[in-house]
Amino acid sequence: MKQIVPLVLSFLLLLTGCGAAGTAGDSGYRQISQEEAKEMMDTGEVLILDVREQDEYDSGHIPDAVLLPVGQITEESAAEVIPDKDTTVLVYCRSGNRSRTAAAALAGLGYSNIFEFGGISTWPYEIEP
Repeated sequence: MKQIVPLVLSFLLLLTGCGAAGTAGDSGYRQISQEEAKEMMDTGEVLILDVREQDEYDSGHIPDAVLLPVGQITEESAAEVIPDKDTTVLVYCRSGNRSRTAAAALAGLGYSNIFEFGGISTWPYEIEP
């Protein structure tokens, strides 16, 4: 019985560690709140990346946001918009689905400071036409 307890504890620790697999942190980007994103925009040098389609961007976007639709992200298109892979990039879309896909794609291309903050549909701050 005494030999089983350490085995069970080891197994539980292993399961706990595996439970985190597939989170945003493991994907090479970090998910942050919109409040954190706004603070980063206000206090630091960041690139704001809108990954929606052109017509969505044209109907309203976060000030200073650069458009790169998620379906067009390649190594070449990303390098045109984000030449330095160490740039702090804040990624958003309409609701948060495409921004997670785009953030993971950018991380997969070697970008190291990717922050995903969801969608503009719940953005409580300024939007420009």
